[in-house]
Amino acid sequence: MAELNQVSSADSNRRNFLWILFQWILQVFFAFWLRYQSRGKEHLPAQGGGLLVSNHQSFLDPLLIGLPLNRPVSFMARDSLFRVPILGPFMRYEFVIPISRKAASSQSFRAAIQNIENGNFVGIFPEGTRTVDGTVQRFKPGFLALLKRTDCAIYPIGIAGAFHALPRGAYFLRIRPVRVVFGNPISAELIKQYCENGAEKELLELTRQRVIECQQQAEEWINPKSPN
Repeated sequence: MAELNQVSSADSNRRNFLWILFQWILQVFFAFWLRYQSRGKEHLPAQGGGLLVSNHQSFLDPLLIGLPLNRPVSFMARDSLFRVPILGPFMRYEFVIPISRKAASSQSFRAAIQNIENGNFVGIFPEGTRTVDGTVQRFKPGFLALLKRTDCAIYPIGIAGAFHALPRGAYFLRIRPVRVVFGNPISAELIKQYCENGAEKELLELTRQRVIECQQQAEEWINPKSPN
């Protein structure tokens, strides 16, 4: 299993020349090729940890979410990706947390919890895999275990357009507009109430609906509704 990455305060501030250059190249490339735009990042705190929860449309999603942010996000990704040449070392550099798709690793959850407690973002895709038709699929409840052991908010995110830009089975990035919407958070206080009342299923559905709302806003941003 790949070595688990935990973001320390020193790591959070690390911005060497190569990463800055990579970020700039991505910003220019995505702006040109995907007409990439995002909004709502002001809903994310300038400091402190949190759980970023997003729909999953393509392999581009972690880059699309992290692109407008000023501090790192430790995404949880399946461990098999760490064996891919180039991608694996890059994921380690970017503090991606490996997790088995067969069985959630306690080490992975400890790393995620530690990152949040250190004041960093952890990003997850609760659908578990990329969407097959562009819609938001059912959420798997595994991430609720993180919420029971941390005092953090959920920050819902909706991605639109990435499914058409890089669908399943595609080897080349298509020219399609992509939008990302960061929504209003679900507060730590509200999460605690749900968990204390044994209403985890309701919290799971609330989170999914918030993500769907963000995704629909992103879709409407790409294809505005005609006025009546």
